[in-house]
Amino acid sequence: MGRLGSLVLFIAILIGVIGGLHYYLWARLVRDTRLPAPWNTIALGVLLALGAAIPTAMFVGRLYPALRRFLVWPAYTWIGVMFLLFITLLGGDILRALRWSGSKLVGSGDVVDAGRRTLVARILGARFLGAWALGLSGGLALLGMRSALGPVEVRRVRVQLSRLPRERHGTRIVQLTDMHVGPTRGRAFVEEIVRRTNELSADIVAITGDLVDGSVKDLRDAVAPLANLRARFGVFFVTGNHEYFSGAEDWSQELKRIGLRVLHNERVSIGEGSAAFDLAGVDDYSAQRYGGVSHSQALARAVAGRDPQRELILLAHQPRSIVLGEPLGVGLQLSGHTHGGQMWPFNYLVRLQQPFVAGLFQHGRSQIYVSRGTGYWGPPMRLGVPPEITHVTLESGSA
Repeated sequence: MGRLGSLVLFIAILIGVIGGLHYYLWARLVRDTRLPAPWNTIALGVLLALGAAIPTAMFVGRLYPALRRFLVWPAYTWIGVMFLLFITLLGGDILRALRWSGSKLVGSGDVVDAGRRTLVARILGARFLGAWALGLSGGLALLGMRSALGPVEVRRVRVQLSRLPRERHGTRIVQLTDMHVGPTRGRAFVEEIVRRTNELSADIVAITGDLVDGSVKDLRDAVAPLANLRARFGVFFVTGNHEYFSGAEDWSQELKRIGLRVLHNERVSIGEGSAAFDLAGVDDYSAQRYGGVSHSQALARAVAGRDPQRELILLAHQPRSIVLGEPLGVGLQLSGHTHGGQMWPFNYLVRLQQPFVAGLFQHGRSQIYVSRGTGYWGPPMRLGVPPEITHVTLESGSA
């Protein structure tokens, strides 16, 4: 299947999913509640408009960047509310199914049980569930937006590494990842993150991918404040999957131009002589789809010829890189990509693709820290997984 065929298939699947979800919402919130006229017609029109806004923002917004911000905000916000509505209504349907199954197994019972069943039936009725779903989803959406758009917390992590030289004990790495600068996050957000990062007096700043959602032409000014990042040993960047949607090579050149060091399947020495360790960076796990080398080749290239007695820290966007990195001597991997799930229950779905979702973990002889992300993608909402700037302090096992 060619690129055009894949695009057509993707659009067809997207429209099918959007249509199915909106039909379900209409059935539960309008049809089953027997919403009276003219409110039923108004509700149908609103759902149709909101449903159409999603593909419109995705495709028309790319063709006309000047309109993108105005299209994306309502569309992406609705995606979040739609998802929350779907989850709450589905939960109600599951409860109703369990109640129906229980009534078949237990039987009619006495008068008291019949009265209780009537009460339960009313509580699980279409109108009550519709009102409950709307209220709960609206409240969760507001909480999610407050978390996503509010101040980004600094999360402090200490990691002990057995091969880290005593002279590098206390080295501070500030990790930024998944900022997703684009139609809903611009220059002001980047300036604030740069200010907060510089306050931490980092030895190394590591940006582990998914920095942007848009082209260099559209976002050059928004990303420009990254030139003001300060770190003793430098500011390093590796690509995430979203860079390949936005022009990875163009962005690599632009970030180099403003002073960032792009690690393209390579490593550098942090420190000198016996008081040094290796910092390596690899392209995103999916880079091969866009003309890059396979991930095993990328890792092999990054560590080729290194002294295995030296500590090795790897910057890799996706956590699953650790499976290939651990046999090659990676002591610590810093990753993002997962957003910690961003909105429950996506954290369970992420586990189907990635071995780790958020936090510090041991994998064989390696450790991996997966950031929840500094920004967000899609809906401007986060539930239970706030954004973070990660402050990693390295500790020497011999200190």
